Amino acid sequence: MSGIINSVADFASSTGFAQITVPMVIMWIVSFVLMFLAIVKKYEPLLLLPIAIGALAVNIPSVAFYDGGWSIEGMFSPTGGLYYYISQGIHLELFPPIIFLGVGAMTDFGPLIANPRTLILGGGAQFGVFMTMFAAVALGGFTLGEAASIGIIGGADGPTSIFTANKLAKHLIGPIAVAAYTYMALVPLIQPPIMRAMTNDAERKIRMKALRQVSKAERIVFAVMVMIVCVLVVPDASALIIMLMMGNIFKEAGVVERLVKTSSNELMNIVTIFLGTSVGLTMSADIFLKPQTIMIIAMGVVAFGFSTFGGLLLAKIMNKCSPKNPVNPLIGSAGVSAVPMAARVSQVEGAKYDPQNFLLMHAMGPNVSGVIGTAVCAGYMISRLS
Repeated sequence: MSGIINSVADFASSTGFAQITVPMVIMWIVSFVLMFLAIVKKYEPLLLLPIAIGALAVNIPSVAFYDGGWSIEGMFSPTGGLYYYISQGIHLELFPPIIFLGVGAMTDFGPLIANPRTLILGGGAQFGVFMTMFAAVALGGFTLGEAASIGIIGGADGPTSIFTANKLAKHLIGPIAVAAYTYMALVPLIQPPIMRAMTNDAERKIRMKALRQVSKAERIVFAVMVMIVCVLVVPDASALIIMLMMGNIFKEAGVVERLVKTSSNELMNIVTIFLGTSVGLTMSADIFLKPQTIMIIAMGVVAFGFSTFGGLLLAKIMNKCSPKNPVNPLIGSAGVSAVPMAARVSQVEGAKYDPQNFLLMHAMGPNVSGVIGTAVCAGYMISRLS
C-alpha cells in the first residue's frame, strides 16, 4: 500500500498541480473577466480574447515558458517552448509595426488632407499623454521611462503603447497593454460624458463644409512626405511611421491589391493573434499582481479623459479664431488614435442633436492625426529616455 501511495505522490509532484499557487488562481479569475468582456460585452474582442487566453496560459505551470539561451560554445540551446518564441515578436519589435502596416492599408487619409487644420486636433489629444506622464512621476513609484509608457495609454493606441513599453518599461507591458486595449474598447462609454460637458447644443449642431475630393497623387505625396519628415524628426518612431505609411501607399497606389488585402486582412489577423497572446503571456502573477498595476489601470482612464478634453478644447479655441469657418467641437474628441472608433463616437453624438449632420468623415481627420501624433510622441519619449 505504501508503494502505491508513494507512486501516486511522485506522479502528483511531477504534474503541474503541485506548482499551482494562490496568485496563479487570482490571475485565472482576471483572465476569465477579460474573456467575459471580450465574448459577452464584445469589448475589443479581437485583442482582449487572445490576451485573456495568454494570461491564463502563462499562469498554468508549463514547460512551454522555459527560456532559450546561448551556450558557452556559442550554440543555441533550444530549451525555449512555443510561447517563448511567439513572445519574441514583441521583444524584437515585430508585431506593433506590422499592425501599423494593416492600419495604414485600411485608413483613408483623405479627410486630413482635405482639411489639414484638423491635424491640430490630433495634437491636442496628446495632452492626456503628457499630463498622465507628469502625474505618474508626481505620484511617485514610477521612473520617467515607466511614466512615459503609461502616458502613451492616453493616445488610445495599443500597438504604440506596447512598442513604447518594450523600450522603456518591459516589465509593465502586460498592465499597460491591458489598460490600453480595455479603455480603447470603452471609448464609446468614456468619451460621450466629457463631450457633452465640454460643448453646448449650438456647438453640437454645427454643420461643417463638405470636404473636397483629394486626388491619388495628393494622397501618395502626403504619405511619403509624412514618412520622411516624421522619421527625420523622431527616428525612434521610424518602425511605426514607415509601416503605417507603407500600408497607406499600398492602398492609394491602386496597383497592389493583393498586398493591400494581405496587409489589412490575413497578415494583420495572424499578427493580432500573436500580439494579443504575447501580451497575455507577460501577465504572470508575480508581475501583474502588484500595486503598480492598479495605479496604471486607474491612470489609464485619466489619460483617456485628458486626451478627449484636449481635443475638444482645441476645437473650441479654433472656432474662436475662425468664426466664419467653424469646426464642430465633437470631432475634437476623435483626436485619440482609436481608428475609426473615436470618429464613429463623434458621428453618433452629433447625430443625437442633428440627425442630418454627418461628422464621420470630418472626424477621420483628427483621428488619423492622432495615430501619427501618438507615434511621434512615443518616438520623442524613447529618444529622450532610453
